[in-house]
Amino acid sequence: MADSPLREKVRAQAEDRPGVYRWLGAGGRILYVGKSVKLRTRLLSYFRDETGKTARLVAESEDVTWDWKPNEFAALIREMRLIRAWQPEYNVQHKRDRRYGFIRITREPAPRLVPVSRVHNDGASYYGPFAQTGWLARAVHDLSLATGLRDCPAHTPIHFGDQLEIFSGGRVPRCIRADTGTCLAPCAGRCTTAEYDRRLRLVRSFLEARSRAPLAELADSVKQAADDLRFEYAATIRDRMETLEKLWSHLSGFRGQVENLNLVYPVSGYEGDDRIYLIRRGRPCTDLPWPKSDRARRRANEVVEEVFQPVPADRDGRLEADAAAEVLLTVSWFNRHPRERDRAMGPERWLGGG
Repeated sequence: MADSPLREKVRAQAEDRPGVYRWLGAGGRILYVGKSVKLRTRLLSYFRDETGKTARLVAESEDVTWDWKPNEFAALIREMRLIRAWQPEYNVQHKRDRRYGFIRITREPAPRLVPVSRVHNDGASYYGPFAQTGWLARAVHDLSLATGLRDCPAHTPIHFGDQLEIFSGGRVPRCIRADTGTCLAPCAGRCTTAEYDRRLRLVRSFLEARSRAPLAELADSVKQAADDLRFEYAATIRDRMETLEKLWSHLSGFRGQVENLNLVYPVSGYEGDDRIYLIRRGRPCTDLPWPKSDRARRRANEVVEEVFQPVPADRDGRLEADAAAEVLLTVSWFNRHPRERDRAMGPERWLGGG
């Protein structure tokens, strides 16, 4: 590829140090985001490819810009956040959570459980992630059956029993679940708002791996069915229990893994720009310069104490938008770099003097 103004810009201004770069198209549109620990070398390699996707990217680009980062970990996090924010057309990684599933509790008058493949800023609560998604829809369905939450379409009208209605005329449930006792039937006024909320809190506690109440209730149902000689029904409930046991195992296992990722992570940086990264439940929250004085250490301790304050129980285990992707990225980073995990320490150890 012949010399171009972009190549000359890279040659003149870029350095071989960690950074995140952006190829820009017309109007400053971000076409591609990447990272490298040797940014200049990486960018110059684009100009050597004269065919294929890379050549098309360079030909379409009107500018290339970059930001320096102190280390590879910082560049990795920044790259992911930019890709997820801008969804560049030439990027594939980080754009979609195609391999992962989540359980979404909708934000509706009578919330539902829904299996989804992405986390959105929609006010809903998300739980997961689940790497194997083939069984997730079944698990969500069985959890709804076990707890009485509705699984009807979003547009189904809701009429709680404590709503003041005139000329209601006696509402009829919209599906058979009300008659089989597996739905509280808020569509027909068969439960109050408080009754539905109680069951919803039970579901949240289960998804946060804090309570096995739905499994205990199913065990009681199996025993009762067997006592009544309803063996076929007991077998159906046992199958449901097996699915929810698998769900519980995943939720509790992942929660334990994430709770072990409350870390103060020191990382050496380019030309002495050493940093500490505060990682709460697997998600990088903030970073600070490595403290080189007693005053800086005291200030760092204050930030550590603030970041690692306990969260309310009713927020524990939920995923905010984009948090899942950052948790997965952090887990992947430490899995690929086990020595880096050994260098990180819990906040208590840091506050105790490291």
